[in-house]
Amino acid sequence: MIEILVAMFLAPIIGSLPVAFSWLLDPKPEWARKLPIFAVLGLFVSLLCSLQILFSSPLEEALKVSYPWLPEFNINFVFIFDYLSKVMGVLTALIAFLIGVYGLEYMKHDYRLGWYWFFFNLFTASMLLVVYSDNLLMLLIGWEGLGIASWGLIGHWFRDDDELSYVGEIGRKVAGMNYFWSPSLGGWRAISTIRVGDMPMFFAIAAIFFLTGTLNISEIHWGEFAEKVGSFGIFVIMFAFLLGPFTKSAQLPFSEWLMTAMTGPTTVSALLHSATMVAAGTYLFMRLSWYIEPWHIHSGGIEAVYVLVLFLGLISALYGASVALGCLERKVLLAASTMSSLGLMFATTAASAWVGKIAVLVGFWYLVTHAFAKATLFLVAGHLIHETHDRFCVGGREVAKHLKFAFIATIIATLCLSGIPPLTAYWVKSAMDGVMHSLEHEFGYLPLALLVLTSTVYSAFLAKFLSLNFIKGKEVHLHPHGGQLMSLAYMIMALMLFLLLYLYLATHGFTKLHEFEHFFEEGFVTSSLAVGIIVLVSYTVTLYKPRLESPIGKALGDRLYMPFLNDLIVPKIGWAFAKLVDYGNRLIDFTCHQAIPSLFEVYSLGIRSIQSGSVERYVKVVVAVVLIVFLISTAVGVIL
Repeated sequence: MIEILVAMFLAPIIGSLPVAFSWLLDPKPEWARKLPIFAVLGLFVSLLCSLQILFSSPLEEALKVSYPWLPEFNINFVFIFDYLSKVMGVLTALIAFLIGVYGLEYMKHDYRLGWYWFFFNLFTASMLLVVYSDNLLMLLIGWEGLGIASWGLIGHWFRDDDELSYVGEIGRKVAGMNYFWSPSLGGWRAISTIRVGDMPMFFAIAAIFFLTGTLNISEIHWGEFAEKVGSFGIFVIMFAFLLGPFTKSAQLPFSEWLMTAMTGPTTVSALLHSATMVAAGTYLFMRLSWYIEPWHIHSGGIEAVYVLVLFLGLISALYGASVALGCLERKVLLAASTMSSLGLMFATTAASAWVGKIAVLVGFWYLVTHAFAKATLFLVAGHLIHETHDRFCVGGREVAKHLKFAFIATIIATLCLSGIPPLTAYWVKSAMDGVMHSLEHEFGYLPLALLVLTSTVYSAFLAKFLSLNFIKGKEVHLHPHGGQLMSLAYMIMALMLFLLLYLYLATHGFTKLHEFEHFFEEGFVTSSLAVGIIVLVSYTVTLYKPRLESPIGKALGDRLYMPFLNDLIVPKIGWAFAKLVDYGNRLIDFTCHQAIPSLFEVYSLGIRSIQSGSVERYVKVVVAVVLIVFLISTAVGVIL
């Protein structure tokens, strides 16, 4: 097994080194542009390794392997191959490989291929390390690898010299603040926002190790841990830990970095939004819930955390879907919709505290369904940007006629992700409806109402993306760029949604997974069918009237002015805190380097003035001291 793991983690990085080193030559040789094939071959090796792990044992069977690292501290390299990691590993490797194939054509004329392929493959390897790690410290290494790779890829076009790589309308200002973002700024926003959550997460991991003696997720006795630290203690530790997943998955109020991350290449956006980076946050929460089993633990602190995640996820989902409905930039629209989907994953998984493990499974298979659909849509968006030289939603039937495969792939992805019966996401969304309905006794119908409202808006912006790019959008001049490899990649990605549909419906086939039978049963519940019809109506209406022409639509397109939180308010708070720290440093500096030395100098001079060597002077000092003590004693006696 060690050979498979080493090959899976190192093959992508080693495969990227030839193009990375060749790009250091100046001038760049033309033959270097043929080397990215080795990077893609490295991704293919990772895919083969993940498939070997998936089929080496039954899906429900968990296998853990450990190798010495720091045995004296009970810290080792620990990998776990369980239900979640087996499927997630294949999902990550497969999507990364298909996007890599797409990138061979999409990025072939780029001016920094060495930088791009190294960080792209590092991105994939880091996510695979997160997926299979049971040890939290080892997981944190992959987690930080995702962060540094995202910075390198989001700000890949650091020259800021191409309007197509920007987010927002260039030159636009709102309340005196720039309302457009360049690639270099997008990369900085991403890494700086993620740092906000990563630091508390790091300290939480340290606290978990100090209090439990282990960092292996599957070995921590979470019930005993909760009793040991109390309700407040477990709430603080888990909340600090989950700040990492919250920021990584762009949940409110940390969502803005995800929108401006669209300054990176579309291949990066597709990978980031489907199976890495933002998916890492929700996947980690699922892994924790899988082993915490909050449905068996009676702890007020753990329950409070899951209530917080439930409603934060639902509110983030509704916000993201609403913003997507107002956005007109292709990739920003899809980014907002990813935030919405991630919110639903968090909320559904959090419901496991009351519903049980089935809620984790529903959230996980929605992650899988969303990954293929969203990767398809992002790759289509990249092809459209190449052909139209426009990052906004433009294009009518001429575009559909010219880019037939893009049109077909978009139809498949939007229909299969909307939750329209009987297509792929409908069965997972039906199970999600059932999960939220089960929370009636704890929270009434509020979670279900938020889910239905989000689903309705979600289907609307998917139809909007299809309509404005292929049916009712503004006609635009096309610039043919070939696109055979790009079309092949996103068509295979779209067809994976039909494979998933078969798995969900083949309840008596080779899968025989209990959760798929549950999805199938929930799909025929009257309330699920009703929600499916509502979603279908919303999709159809938006298809014919895709634009939200109103002040509300404008505000949603401007993301309800949330950028002010990131670019204006938060920095001012940060500068105020920095000034406060600076004043504190000045006070410490004055105290340690001026006030205290001056006091010692005065004291020293006073002592020296006494030490004259004259006995007569010493006698006078002693008599003076005795008189002072006598007077003080007399005064105290009179007062008492």
